[in-house]
Amino acid sequence: MQLKESFYQKFKSPLGIIFLIIIAVGLYSYSQMKVELLPNVTFPKVKIIADNGEQPVDKMLITVTRPLEEAIKKSENLQMIQSTTSRGTCEISAFFNWNTDIDLARQQIDARISESRTDLPADLKVVIEKMNPSILAAAGYSLEGDLSPVALKKIAQYTVKPYLEQIDGIREVAVTGGRNKEYQLVLNPEKMSALGITPEGIGKALSQTNFIRSNGYLNDNHRLYLSLTDAAVKDLGQLERTVVRSTGNSTVLLKDVADVKIDGQIEYLKIKANGKDVPLIAVMKQPEANLSDMDAQMKQRVNELNSHLLPKGVKMVPYYNQADFVDTAIKSIRDVLWVGILLAIIVTILFLRSFKSSIVILITVPVSLLLTIIAMKAFGFNLNIMTLGAIAAAIGLVIDDAVVVVEQIHRTHEEHPEENYRTVVPKAIKYLLPAMVGSSLSTIVIFLPFGLMTGVAGAYFNIMTQTMIITLTASFLVTWLLLPVLYLIFFGNTREKHLKTAEVRKQNWVLFFLKRPYIAIALVAVMIAGIFLIYPALPSGFLPEMDEGSIVLDFNSPPGTSLDETDLMLQKADQIVTSMPEVESYSRRAGTQMGFFITEPNRGDYLIKLKTKRERTTEEVIDDIRTRIEAQIPALTVDFGQVIGDMLGDLMSSTQPIEIKLFGNDTRQLEEYSQKIADVVDQVSGTADVFDGITIAGPSVVVEPDEAKLNRFNLTPDNFQYQLQTQLGGIVVGNIQEPLQMCDVRMIYPNRLGTTVDALKESQIFLPDGQLVPMKRVADVSLSQGVAEMNRENLKSVDYITARLNNRDLGSTLADIQKEIRTKINLPPGMNLEYGGAYKEQQQAFQELMLILILASVLVFTIILFLFRRIKVALLLIFLVMLAPAGSGLLLFLLNVPLNVGSYVGIIMIIGIVGEASIFTYLQYMEERQKGESVRDSIVYSISIRLRPKLMTALSAIMALLPLALGIGSGAQMHQSLAISVIGGLVFALPVLLIALPTFLGLIERD
Repeated sequence: MQLKESFYQKFKSPLGIIFLIIIAVGLYSYSQMKVELLPNVTFPKVKIIADNGEQPVDKMLITVTRPLEEAIKKSENLQMIQSTTSRGTCEISAFFNWNTDIDLARQQIDARISESRTDLPADLKVVIEKMNPSILAAAGYSLEGDLSPVALKKIAQYTVKPYLEQIDGIREVAVTGGRNKEYQLVLNPEKMSALGITPEGIGKALSQTNFIRSNGYLNDNHRLYLSLTDAAVKDLGQLERTVVRSTGNSTVLLKDVADVKIDGQIEYLKIKANGKDVPLIAVMKQPEANLSDMDAQMKQRVNELNSHLLPKGVKMVPYYNQADFVDTAIKSIRDVLWVGILLAIIVTILFLRSFKSSIVILITVPVSLLLTIIAMKAFGFNLNIMTLGAIAAAIGLVIDDAVVVVEQIHRTHEEHPEENYRTVVPKAIKYLLPAMVGSSLSTIVIFLPFGLMTGVAGAYFNIMTQTMIITLTASFLVTWLLLPVLYLIFFGNTREKHLKTAEVRKQNWVLFFLKRPYIAIALVAVMIAGIFLIYPALPSGFLPEMDEGSIVLDFNSPPGTSLDETDLMLQKADQIVTSMPEVESYSRRAGTQMGFFITEPNRGDYLIKLKTKRERTTEEVIDDIRTRIEAQIPALTVDFGQVIGDMLGDLMSSTQPIEIKLFGNDTRQLEEYSQKIADVVDQVSGTADVFDGITIAGPSVVVEPDEAKLNRFNLTPDNFQYQLQTQLGGIVVGNIQEPLQMCDVRMIYPNRLGTTVDALKESQIFLPDGQLVPMKRVADVSLSQGVAEMNRENLKSVDYITARLNNRDLGSTLADIQKEIRTKINLPPGMNLEYGGAYKEQQQAFQELMLILILASVLVFTIILFLFRRIKVALLLIFLVMLAPAGSGLLLFLLNVPLNVGSYVGIIMIIGIVGEASIFTYLQYMEERQKGESVRDSIVYSISIRLRPKLMTALSAIMALLPLALGIGSGAQMHQSLAISVIGGLVFALPVLLIALPTFLGLIERD
């Protein structure tokens, strides 16, 4: 007894030093913590993009997609494989089990593709990337100025890019837009024909002259020299003077048969930022980089570039910065955290009316958080909206731990006012320790089953629950070891002279309920009925959403629309975007997209940044832009999202919350029924941006040479194709080295961009002797309708019908879609459909969360059983504990907050919180029974004496979570549903603990 009572006094100095060490190391660890938006999770997804020129879709499928699929299919732990085949390109996504080493999986895929190289086209280009959030841009800038697109691109590539890539933590700086410099040989067919020169002849002449080659080594005067033949073309003038043909006294130079000039390379994409045709500079960070540090260095370097390193009139203008949103989100959670702590401490002061107790709590809670930070740093956790949100959500429990101990010390001092804190503190801790251990375990063990959770929800919420375990463990250690020491250090010899011997006032209302058990039975019945009635009626979602203040607008113009025509449509869209008072800046891409995709020339996206101070939410701005575009540009198909949601969609199997997979073998049937299903989905309330999954690759002009006629003119199909490519796309026949870059030399025809189908039919081709003949004499030209991209999943043809949600929850929308499809769509034999997207992830997550809820309840039951060793009592307590989620459901229902992964986590937390409170109550009851009191008196006394701590802990926890529940700030919005669930459960926990528990204890206990 004496040993235990003297423990804190005996080790007061060492524990005091540990207290100071925690503060110092905690503050240092906090200063060194990396800051990021979301935990650095590598998704079990590897994407492969293969490029084989401009091959037709059906040929690409046979020669490239299928062999690659077969090769990738051999990889270990492969869960699913999806592919999209377009003209000349295919995109394959390989999904693995979540416990797979994704680096090893990528190596396996690389090895399998290498083994299959003999079955693939020789000139096939394959790019393999593992997918994680760092593959997308952390920041974006436009390079604006009065210079030409060629000059701006050169500055971006060779001044800005290397300067920014020197920053620690930057993985890549990607430049899109602008135009690459090239030397163009604009052929003069009439002069060439008169001189008997062909395009192939010019190409051959350049290949034989424009080179640098090694001749070998030579020895001279004891030195070894490398011998080089330098026939390289150095500049435009030398290129013009290149000899094309020399016979006798006649020499034909390149400038005699072509107009040699410098121009920008033609690219089938259009990039704009804030209405200007300028290059875009996207900055990608390393997965482990500290975003805040990287952003600070980057802003400094951008300022240096703008101030004196870039040419006059050229400047970098930001159009997106993830760090700004991260800083805002993290700050909002920090603010919510401290406001919650302050409110909870105010509640404590009002209840205890003790300055000493309030000071101890005010010191203890921050120290618990600092110990949490130390442990997080040791385990490799960073500061992000999940870890900080976990601390903010657990802060109520942290304060609860401190309040329970402080209240018990305060209570013990009231019972022994003549004693000082040296004797009071050990008595209070000795009495409370068994319940402290049991109650703390009950709030910690509920998070252990979260390790079973898989998918994207598991990846992020596992980190959140692990942080909660760390926080609660740190809180227990600080409360058990350091909080008592604070009393001894500050108030060790103090006696509260004003205190009188405490007399617990019996709460007669407890007797009222004990005498009328039907009230508690009715209360329990109502709660049980509420659980079964409210939860099915709740709106449901998947992951909690945030207002990020940025918009991703994906667009499609009609298949085959030219870039110029698409740009005309987008100019109207630009006007709509800029007319929004909430828009701060924007960038757009046509022919390419953010991320790692194959993109047709008629597709692209906008990235729109909204002002921080604005009256409308992001969703309201989206609705406004969508309505105006659909009204003013009906030919433009649009799809809206936010950056983080869009990023997570790219990393998962679907970018959309609603996805219907239609499987079948007949391509035409798939297209027909995809359109029918899309029409049905479009009619369902709450859907927007419905897409039937059919992406047309655009029409083709098919030129079929007649080999017999070609032979008659001594031409081969290869000669013919060479001339046709020169006429339309141009052919690179060499390059010229400049100080910073290699520039292509491209041979083209005049007015190649103005060539129409009729002009192509009337065009002429060169014979080997330089004579010209009409192309229609040796080939037929025809138009081919656009062919749809081909989608496959696990080697079977599929179409994906997708949609977004618009002011409606996921669960009820999908229920209506399923009902409408069952009613209106009769699929023919050989076709079947599945529901994917966020709905599939939600269903999987909810099944796992239900299992976690059951396991958490079993673990709490086990702790209660071990603590009190009475199965009847353990069953009663866990039964009553399971009623508290009725309050969570009711509050979610009243506030129209969806049941999602976040709110589900809050419901599971309530099991531990109420379990903790019930343990303290029954412990008090047992003590009274051991004193020989009757059952009824023991119940009344235990409820009476635990009334103050129950109200204190419940109200302080509610106050701590209130700022989070209000969703103040984008970071807090992520955890708003969790906080609402916990608050609702805490409110209902009070009648459960104060009415139902004593009543049912009276029914099962006997004197």
